[in-house]
Amino acid sequence: MSLSEYLFTSESVSEGHPDKVCDRISDSIVDAFLAADEDSRVAVETLATTNRVVLAGEVRGPESVSKDVMIEKAREAIRAIGYEQEGFHWKTAEVECHVHEQSADIAQGVDSAGEKDLGAGDQGIMFGYACNETDELMPAPIQFSHRILRKMAEDRHSGKSAEFGPDAKSQVTLRYVDGKPVGATSVVVSTQHADGLSQADVRSLVLPYVEAVLPEGWMPSEDEIYINPTGRFVIGGPDGDAGLTGRKIIVDTYGGAAPHGGGAFSGKDPTKVDRSAAYVARYLAKNVVAAGLASRCTVQLSYAIGVAKPLSIYVDTHQTGKVEAAAIEAAIPKVIDLTPRGIRTHLDLNKPIYQRTAAYGHFGREPEADGGFSWEKLDLVDDLRKIIG
Repeated sequence: MSLSEYLFTSESVSEGHPDKVCDRISDSIVDAFLAADEDSRVAVETLATTNRVVLAGEVRGPESVSKDVMIEKAREAIRAIGYEQEGFHWKTAEVECHVHEQSADIAQGVDSAGEKDLGAGDQGIMFGYACNETDELMPAPIQFSHRILRKMAEDRHSGKSAEFGPDAKSQVTLRYVDGKPVGATSVVVSTQHADGLSQADVRSLVLPYVEAVLPEGWMPSEDEIYINPTGRFVIGGPDGDAGLTGRKIIVDTYGGAAPHGGGAFSGKDPTKVDRSAAYVARYLAKNVVAAGLASRCTVQLSYAIGVAKPLSIYVDTHQTGKVEAAAIEAAIPKVIDLTPRGIRTHLDLNKPIYQRTAAYGHFGREPEADGGFSWEKLDLVDDLRKIIG
């Protein structure tokens, strides 16, 4: 296969995957604090295993969000996902909370005081990416993988496909020719299911979701569609495998089609640039592609703890740019303030909008009326075109 023709694969995991259960619990606690006080500081990690959940981390916020409240938020998240099985049940699981007050040393580095603006919550590099492979300006393999599981989950919740359990994984491999996806060469879907179903039963239930998601003519051959290849998947979720917050960072972003800075998103309030700067980098890259300045765009930002301004802005248009990358780099600070405060203000991030991001990707989603997924808006297109000419 020549360099102009290649295969690329991305995977997704459902809201009931053990790691995603933990992401959702952590983000439900972020939302609880932000709903009570938009200036709360939250960094909460979750561990889940057989009928046990452990919360840890540090917070600074209103006393009304007590340990009991955090434990209740964890149970609510588990119930919303749909876990009512013997080995993992929202009501009977033991939930421990070891969350404590934020370190004063960290607080003094990131808080604003006098002439000092709000600093970054940590050092780090953050990446954003966009391409014109899908309407959402996302890489097609990860977007299709998400769609399959999301549609299955919607029907599970509605009762239309009650045979499905909460835990599931998908994987889509696409063939690219001259940089464009032209068809699927294989699809893998593994889903938790009701006891008593055969592998053939599960296959017949899952196949219509794959067919509904892939474009016409893109289906792989029958022998390259793998549905529950191990044959049985009844025990799932944290009862089958332990979960941790932040272990699915490639699923959360671009499916491996673009770099990742290394920091997870879930469990962190928006003063943490691991989250907010990754969101704004996606926002910038998406607007660059939507403005017709490139077919693909990667944006990198870097920060130092306690320092407000980004240390660097880097743009790569992967040889698809209609203008020089340097012109885009110069335009970016003119259309948005990239300090942590500027990002939070511009994207209106100080809201309880994060629990919904915990599954099916933080990117490629529709902006919502209450401010959810604000980083997916295309309101910089005209400004970028005007400045760059």
